[in-house]
Amino acid sequence: MKNFRFIPMVLLACAAGMYSCEPDPINIQAQGNFTDTEGPLKSTADFPIGIAIDYTPFMTDAAYKNVVATEANSTTFGYEMKHGALVDNEGAIDFTRADALYDAAKAAGVEVFGHTLGWHQNQNATYLKTVVGGGAGSDPVNLLLNGDFEAGSGDNFTNWGKWNGAASLVQGTGTSEVHGGARSLKVIVAANGNPWNVQMASDLFNTTVDTQYKISFWIKSANAGGVMRVSTGTTAQYSANYNISTEWSKISWTIPAKDAQTRILFDVGSTANTYYIDDVTVIDAAAGEAPVGDALVEAVSNAMENFITETVTHYKGEVKAWDVVNEAMADGNSGLRTSANTTVDADATDIFFWSDYLGRDWALKAFQYAEAADPDALLFINDYNLEANSVKVDSLIAYVEELRAKGAKIDGIGTQMHININTSYAGIDQAFQKLAATGLLVRVSELDVRANPLDKANFDTSLNPYALSYQAVMYQYVVESYLKHVPAAQRHGITIWGVSDKDSWYVTVQNKIEAPLLFDTNYNKKPAYSGVLQALKAQ
Repeated sequence: MKNFRFIPMVLLACAAGMYSCEPDPINIQAQGNFTDTEGPLKSTADFPIGIAIDYTPFMTDAAYKNVVATEANSTTFGYEMKHGALVDNEGAIDFTRADALYDAAKAAGVEVFGHTLGWHQNQNATYLKTVVGGGAGSDPVNLLLNGDFEAGSGDNFTNWGKWNGAASLVQGTGTSEVHGGARSLKVIVAANGNPWNVQMASDLFNTTVDTQYKISFWIKSANAGGVMRVSTGTTAQYSANYNISTEWSKISWTIPAKDAQTRILFDVGSTANTYYIDDVTVIDAAAGEAPVGDALVEAVSNAMENFITETVTHYKGEVKAWDVVNEAMADGNSGLRTSANTTVDADATDIFFWSDYLGRDWALKAFQYAEAADPDALLFINDYNLEANSVKVDSLIAYVEELRAKGAKIDGIGTQMHININTSYAGIDQAFQKLAATGLLVRVSELDVRANPLDKANFDTSLNPYALSYQAVMYQYVVESYLKHVPAAQRHGITIWGVSDKDSWYVTVQNKIEAPLLFDTNYNKKPAYSGVLQALKAQ
């Protein structure tokens, strides 16, 4: 550290209760000189400088976007590439919003780091719970009469009605046209049109309003490129458009009942092809169909593989590095994170632990799926509190070695570093030293420094300028330690977790009185900016 001096007035701050008054083992009283703000940051580093962004401010706030474009050459999306942002309640993936943010970042000259493919939070747990069965029980009751199309004769099906395109709705027979039994519904669509041009409807069946029901059926098409959807009545609900292949596949769609009686409709008129539909069920989603044993492992593995494969493939060649596994290690011990050792908010609806179903190899599968989708992408594992918990960093490194021994392609380790002005310098140094000793790439993935770690209700940086100086000292030390302990060939960059103090996750998510970033609420450079800049310039 350079230009440090001690400020006796900090003792008054301790006496006033602004900070803990324990001995000062990390030289927190050193303020430094933070007048140099001649950036930009990206021009002073020979590795990526990143700033994390969120969709709305980047797309609507010119000042916010300008800070990122000016200072950074890399960015990480706070939410838009996570499972919960991309996957809907039926398991379909929608990249519309992520693509819009990606295109905007690319146009601003900023490369996107993919975040994150495997995590226990920010999931669409509604969908994932349907994968594992959603509840207890077996042999659920099929509310739909004649879902196997066996009852009836010829091209007529008991408990079903031809609403539109009657001539297109005929019986399927023979092993190539039937999934189970002797008959199926065969739909011959001669020309492209509206989905409802060819429409088969079930009779009404009793449902409980607001209860979730799972509609499942088997389907294939004679030729590749088939498309269809499902809808309901009497209150209309519409599924996504499903792409149909030439092999039998099971499609499931979970909906809340809107009426005391409901019917389902197959809308098959949009795309010319011949379709075969069979073995249709409608069950209470909480009733079960829960897979067990190997079937459960396969179901969860498939859900993970589908998400990772589709996401990485979608951005192949564009996103060149990914956080494949995020926060795999439990807090406070050396174990793998599971639901049994993790405390979650009772109101949380986005939690799903892959490890509960796939065990220690969940991360191995994640890396294998990501590598298969894009062999050229750099793949990272990412975790937090590595500078504060020596057991955790040692356990993470051991887990990485275990996964690599099993064949996982792991190119680097990310350390989040959500730290504060009191964080131990020794802990920071030791974490970087241990991570560098792996020989893998090392990145600081989510850096911010809390200025108000004691959560003082009356905290105000204008009344407490020392806090900003101490914060700048800590930012400077992190960068200096990274440069000192991580060899140049292993440096994959530093990403600041947010743009300005007003959009920090501490403020917007945790509702804290905090100022942890490099820019204040008016996008002015803080002493922290100078701390990072000086460390980069001194390398």
